Amino acid sequence: MKGSTLFQVLAILSVIGSVLSKECTNTPTQLSSHTFRYQLLKSHNETWKQEMFAHYHLIPTDDSAWSDLLPRKILRQEADELSWSMMYKKMKNPGSFKVGGDFLKEISLHDVRLDSDSIQGRAQETNLKYLLMLDVDNLVWSFRKTANLPTPGKPYGGWEAPDIELRGHFVGHYLSATAQMWASTHNDTLKEKMSAVVSALSACQKKMGTGYLSAFPSELFDRFEAIKPVWAPYYTIHKILAGLLDQYTFANDAQALVMTTWMVEYFYNRVQNVIRTHTVERHWLSLNEETGGMNDVLYRLFAITGNPKHLLLAHLFDKPCFLGLLAVQADDISGFHANTHIPIVIGSQMRYEVTGDPLYKTISTFFMDIVNSSHSYATGGTSVSEFWSDPKRLASTLQTENEESCTTYNMLKVSRHLFRWTKEVAYADYYERALTNGVLGIQRGTEPGVMIYMLPQGRGVSKAVSYHKWGTPFNSFWCCYGTGIESFSKLGDSIYFEEEGSVPSLYIIQYVSSTLDWKSGKIVLNQKVDPVVSSDPYLHVTLTSSSKEGAEQSSTLNLRIPIWTSSKGAKATLNAQNLDLPAPGSFLQVKWSGGDKLTLNLPISIRTEQIKDDRPEYASVRAILYGPYLLSGYSSGDWDIKTGSTGSDADWISPVPASYNNHLVTFSQESGESTFVLTNMNQSIRMEKFPKAGTDAAIRATFRLIFDDTSEKISSIEEAIGKTVMLESFDFPGMVLVPQGTENNLVVTDPPNDTATSSFGIVHGLDGKDNSVSLESVTQKGCYIYSGVNYSSSIGMKLSCNSSSSSSEAGFSQATSFTMNNGLSAYHPISFVAKGRNRNYLMVPLQSIRDESYSVYFNMQP
Repeated sequence: MKGSTLFQVLAILSVIGSVLSKECTNTPTQLSSHTFRYQLLKSHNETWKQEMFAHYHLIPTDDSAWSDLLPRKILRQEADELSWSMMYKKMKNPGSFKVGGDFLKEISLHDVRLDSDSIQGRAQETNLKYLLMLDVDNLVWSFRKTANLPTPGKPYGGWEAPDIELRGHFVGHYLSATAQMWASTHNDTLKEKMSAVVSALSACQKKMGTGYLSAFPSELFDRFEAIKPVWAPYYTIHKILAGLLDQYTFANDAQALVMTTWMVEYFYNRVQNVIRTHTVERHWLSLNEETGGMNDVLYRLFAITGNPKHLLLAHLFDKPCFLGLLAVQADDISGFHANTHIPIVIGSQMRYEVTGDPLYKTISTFFMDIVNSSHSYATGGTSVSEFWSDPKRLASTLQTENEESCTTYNMLKVSRHLFRWTKEVAYADYYERALTNGVLGIQRGTEPGVMIYMLPQGRGVSKAVSYHKWGTPFNSFWCCYGTGIESFSKLGDSIYFEEEGSVPSLYIIQYVSSTLDWKSGKIVLNQKVDPVVSSDPYLHVTLTSSSKEGAEQSSTLNLRIPIWTSSKGAKATLNAQNLDLPAPGSFLQVKWSGGDKLTLNLPISIRTEQIKDDRPEYASVRAILYGPYLLSGYSSGDWDIKTGSTGSDADWISPVPASYNNHLVTFSQESGESTFVLTNMNQSIRMEKFPKAGTDAAIRATFRLIFDDTSEKISSIEEAIGKTVMLESFDFPGMVLVPQGTENNLVVTDPPNDTATSSFGIVHGLDGKDNSVSLESVTQKGCYIYSGVNYSSSIGMKLSCNSSSSSSEAGFSQATSFTMNNGLSAYHPISFVAKGRNRNYLMVPLQSIRDESYSVYFNMQP
């Protein structure tokens, strides 16, 4: 490995180095990190590998973390039952379990369709394009290689490369994502592609003949069981099992269920052999290498098959040293690798659902409470460099490597289970926050297959400048690519839930434009949500429905009133009749019949939220939210906001009028074979090469026209010709382009008292070409913004007069003539200007940001 790469990896892990590793995780701690393990394997540096693995061991992880707190009599009884035969006997009558409770029922993805013009609909479509781009032969290449079958195509790179021990994990995610996406869209081409992957994997499994199915040889499990260095083989097996089970569940692929049960039989026998040959403690010890959600998928399988083997094997992947800490309600998760352990909690939730054991409901409730109270950012996400840090000390963790996307994907599952059990609005509110801010922004706009690993939350950070940066469609395949394609395939799965009964009841917990074919209610329900904007501080929702032919049935709708709204100004009408609204944090219950119309208007306001850090010196570090949307400010590291002394939001933050988008321009010139644009670089005006959209450079090349007549409105930029304007820098609201006399560089600063000195007339270009303009100083007639001739990037701009210019008249005309186009950047519909101490900030939803530099948290003081 090159020294610089090693330095980068160690820098990422610096925050981990100061944390003592738990007796329930991998040691040394670096090897728990997916980022580190990938770099180690790809380095081909045998010396470095030997050095790292020389210290590899797994600290014993038997039941001691939990069982030391239990009476000795119970421990002796358990010890007598830890033989394989006793464990199997105990599981042989699963019907004796009392199943959980009266849970809300999931609405099938087959019955929900997202509106294509919604944020969620566009994200789903972008993901569908990516799933269709991927080649079947390339996906299964390593599976066929392992099975000694012909290998047409070529293997993908990144974490799916043939020399990476985690290869095959993404294929499992692909099976889950395509099954869910097909249920969400019924795209025939996708159905053919996913069925081809299942068939190819089935051929591999049959060729090997043992039930084993993986993209790597079973020798990796020999190392796993011998407690030798290996990169999480059960993690990959979980993904494959989950993918096959999803193909059965969502696409009714019976072949996939047969493959799943055959795989599980193989691993049942392997685990049985470990316990019989050694002890169950030896098996617990091996679980300190990440195993994904093996317990979760096995409980899911047991719920389908009722096979006691599946229940027993699921129990054996319930990592006792971690669940034990949660069972005794020890708030002690700092230092753990977050995404190793969240899936184990999800598995414990499935244990509660299939066995009814209330302990596992208590475990996940407590876990959600401590993550939310001590370890979560304003996005709803968690983790720093893949790990949990010290509780309520998050101000020290803000950097580029925050919030691994996988953890958000899994925390959504935790909250979803809890909501189904309890109907508590708080869990639905969390789901909305984490999905809105932690998932919807991990795609780069509508570019298929371009996603991020981490969600940076430091000062002046960028998704494009983090350690992993943006991924690529065919050469990344990180764990977060796998969970990413799943997240964007199932965006319709937590909008609606139902209670069946003589009068069916529907819970609407997310406000997303969509159509529901509600079979129990015998209606087709349409939910229309107006795009949220900053200039109209309300969420507007309209619900209409039509009864199915021959069906007349009343039902009940339960609409979430989120905690972020207020009763003042809220309004709901049913068929034009006003309804009494309950307090935020509860449900509005409505009796419903086909043909009814309900409108819901919920106020949205600005609020701030202190970072989860109880140290007094960080009390002023706060995030800014608008309803469920976390606002981030374009910033290179500045973060001081001046709130004023009255306590009114109007003192420090104001919405950007929608009409301002008509006033955004970019000025460009051709020079040689390149196009250059007028750009604000560190508050100095320069000419820079034409940038890519969604970047800092595009922002800096965008200016707002502030008209001399403040009531001036234009519908197109051509109407600005002949007007007098100031040029406001897009990302420095309130600062304008100001001349410093003639022949001196132009700067961006606060407007002078005499605004005429910073005003320009937009006139037809001096070069006489169509569609060109020149910018003439109002106070110094005959002087224009001037770029020079045959310049290179970064040349400073100045105000120059023809009489004082050393260039020819033709050269002067060329250097003062620009093409004026619509701005390269635009205001998001949810845009605000926040007042800072030294500068103002343009605030937009975090989900909308692509490569631009931003800050999520701000130092807010009067």
